[in-house]
Amino acid sequence: MPLSSAAPSYIAERVTRLNGESAFAILSKAKALEAQGMDVIHLEIGQPDFQTPSNIMEAADRAMANGCTGYSPTLGFNELRQAVADYVKKYKNVDAGLENVAIVPGGKPTMFFTMMTLVRPGDEVIYPNPGFPIYESCIKFAEGVPVPLPITAENDFRLDIEKFKSLITPKTKLIIINSPGNPTGGVFEKEDILAMAEVLRDRPDIFILSDEIYDRLVFDGKTFSIASLPEFRDRTLVLDGFSKSYSMTGWRIGYCVANEEIIKRFELLMVNSVSCTCSFTQMGALEALTGSQDSVDRMREEFRKRRDWLVEALNNIDGIKCRLPRGAFYAFPDISSFGLTSKEFADRLLNEEGVALAWGTSFGEYGEGHIRISYATSLENLKEAVKRIRRFTQRLRMEKLKTVSA
Repeated sequence: MPLSSAAPSYIAERVTRLNGESAFAILSKAKALEAQGMDVIHLEIGQPDFQTPSNIMEAADRAMANGCTGYSPTLGFNELRQAVADYVKKYKNVDAGLENVAIVPGGKPTMFFTMMTLVRPGDEVIYPNPGFPIYESCIKFAEGVPVPLPITAENDFRLDIEKFKSLITPKTKLIIINSPGNPTGGVFEKEDILAMAEVLRDRPDIFILSDEIYDRLVFDGKTFSIASLPEFRDRTLVLDGFSKSYSMTGWRIGYCVANEEIIKRFELLMVNSVSCTCSFTQMGALEALTGSQDSVDRMREEFRKRRDWLVEALNNIDGIKCRLPRGAFYAFPDISSFGLTSKEFADRLLNEEGVALAWGTSFGEYGEGHIRISYATSLENLKEAVKRIRRFTQRLRMEKLKTVSA
C-alpha cells in the first residue's frame, strides 16, 4: 500500500514509486486487534499452514552441521542450479541448463530484477489485474508504464485474448502472466497460452515474465508454460520457487530460468544487492527438488478438500457468488451485491467479526467487488470464518432494509 504521507525532501524520488503489499498491512492490523483481545481468523496471508517437510529440514540441518554456513556462488550452488534445470525439464517441459538458472532469495527478486534488466523508462508492461501487487510496484520503480490486463470472473479468470491483443502497442516491452493466479486461483489453459504466443510471434522484441509459483498446486489437469515453446524459450523468464509447493515461505529461496544473457545481468544485480542466497537453505531446496514429492501431493489434496468445502459454503450465503478456483489456495468471491466497496467490506468484517482477509482492489482496480480468501488454513478455521461471514452479511442485509424503509 502507498505511504499515507508525503515523503520528506531528503527521500529519493525513485523510492516513492514503490508500493507495499496489502496482505501484510492487513496482518499487522489483525495482530493489533488480537493484542487487544479480539479472536481473529487469519485468511489474509498466502502462506501454507503446513510444516516444511522433514526431509527438507533435515537436509538443511546436515548442511549446517557440515559447515555449509558461508557464502555461496552468487547465482547459487551449481548442484542446485542443475537440479532446477532438470526439474523444469521434467515438470514444465522447458529446455534449460544450469547456465539458465539464477537462485535468488524468494520470488520477488525475479520480479524486481526483471524490471531492472529489461524495462526502460516509458516501456509498457502488460500485467494481470487483479494480480499480485508487486508487479505494478516494480514496473513503476523501473519507470515503466503499467498496462493492466483485466482478469474477470465472467471469463473464469482466464486470458481474454481479444482484450490482450488490444493492449499491445509499439511500446510494449514485457508481458507478465501468472497461472495459477493470485488472487483469483484462475488457470490459463494451454489454448490461452498458444493464442498469446501466436499474437506475440511477430514481436520478438516483447519478453514474457511467467510467474509459475503455484503451478504444482493445480487441482485439475496441469499448467502449460510458454517457455516450453522453443521460439519463446529465450524470450521468457520463468519465476518459480519453494515457498508455496514445499511450504518454505520463511526460507526465502526461489529461482529464475531465462536466457544466459539475462542470467548474467541477474548475477550483477545479486552482487550489488544481496551477494548470494543463503547457503544452507539452498541445500534444503536441493532436497525439495530431488527428494520425495509425496508432501506436495498431500498438501495439494488437502487444499482441494478445503477449496471444495469453502466454495460450496460461500455460494450458500445469500448475496455471495464464488467461482471454483482451479489452482493455488485462494478464493475470490463476488460481494458486490452488498453495496460496499471491497475495502469497506473487508475492513468491517475484520473490525466486527474478527475475520481478516484481503479486499479485491488491493490487487488492482479490476478486483473491485471481490474479496480474497486464503484457504491455506485449517478446515476448522474456515468453518468458523464462514459462520462469521454469514452473520456479517445478514447484518448488512438488515441495514439495507432499514435504509430502504426509512
